[in-house]
Amino acid sequence: MAMLCSSCVKVWAMAAFGLFTAIAAAEPVKTVRDFGAKGDGQADDTEAIERAVAAGIGDIRFPRGVYRITRPIVIDLDRVGPISLAADATARVVMAGPGPAFRLMGTHDGTADPASFKPRVWERQRSPMVDGLEIVGDHPEACGIEAAGTMQCTITRTVIRKTLHAIHLVKRNRNVIVSDCHLYENRGAGVFYDDVSLHQSNITGCHISYNGAGGVVCRGGDVRNIHVAGCDIEGNMDPKGPPAANVLIDCTGSPAGIAEIAVTGCTIQHSHVPGAANIRFVGADAKDRRWGHFTITGNVLSDVEWNIELRKARGVTIVGNTFWMGFAGDLLAEDCSNLVIGANNFDRNPGYAYGRSLEAKGGVALVNCRDCTLTGLHLNGVQGAPAGLILRNCSRCLVAQCTILDCDNAGALLDNVTDSRLLGCL
Repeated sequence: MAMLCSSCVKVWAMAAFGLFTAIAAAEPVKTVRDFGAKGDGQADDTEAIERAVAAGIGDIRFPRGVYRITRPIVIDLDRVGPISLAADATARVVMAGPGPAFRLMGTHDGTADPASFKPRVWERQRSPMVDGLEIVGDHPEACGIEAAGTMQCTITRTVIRKTLHAIHLVKRNRNVIVSDCHLYENRGAGVFYDDVSLHQSNITGCHISYNGAGGVVCRGGDVRNIHVAGCDIEGNMDPKGPPAANVLIDCTGSPAGIAEIAVTGCTIQHSHVPGAANIRFVGADAKDRRWGHFTITGNVLSDVEWNIELRKARGVTIVGNTFWMGFAGDLLAEDCSNLVIGANNFDRNPGYAYGRSLEAKGGVALVNCRDCTLTGLHLNGVQGAPAGLILRNCSRCLVAQCTILDCDNAGALLDNVTDSRLLGCL
């Protein structure tokens, strides 16, 4: 037994020594500086970073510094293989030319179903990642990150400022994750779904603020399964620009609609400029089909013209949210059906009775809607509107167990409403 134990000790010692030797002999991690990047904020580091990408090392590291580039770093995933761009928050990339600082290009033309994948997508293209970088625009047409044809594109712990669009999703992508990012003071959108075919995308734990053309913007395309959770989204509209929204979902012109959306647990607020909304959903596609399967729950919403604005939507659930300081109103639904509006708090808190907040009307209005259920609403202090709750030209609507208090005009106004019930309200 003693001899066996002694032999074991020798084997373990040799194994440990071998492991140590292997680690000691391992090549040091290469960075973009090894390919000629200066990182001094003056030199053009475009070609050096392109060489690092083309080398196929996969792990592209940016040490502390300022890396100035003048054209997009195009990352052809099928050619260079799996890749990550990482910096641990100490490196800045300044995009001093038009287009995105980084263009991630894949060839995935299937769905999220494993059966639709070509082998090379898994072998060469899966999960391109950007982590810990700051990207700053220094050109009127500079953007942050563009993704097309990708599978499992992941953008984390990244700051994007002073660009046109911070994150630009185009053509076709699947299973996108944007998390723990700061998308701040860009001229266009924070996250822009631009006529893209994209199912399965998550935006979580991000600050998306002061982007001139919207925070999370989805226009056209074929989009399903957008989940926005635990974000602070505010001030995403330019006072001198066209009307914008902190969250805009617009099916206009879409061949397949936009649906299956959840906005949960976010603070969504500001600014009081013409046409501003916190959440705006336009649900009619190119064939005038109405889309939805949209859930809005557990959010804090304030300080815009309309906190939630729904037009031509079908199948939207709104429950458990806090509303205040909707200057035109808190919730507007026009030409919608199959809405479920549950227990939400629409309050005029005396603690906010100062300055321009005194001009906010608040209240809920449904116009030309049908087949809707409103239960458990709590409305307080609606001012300057015909009523706290307005239904106009609506049919087959149930309003029950609502509390409507201290409005300066009527509590509830039903104008040309048919086949509907109002019961059990205070």
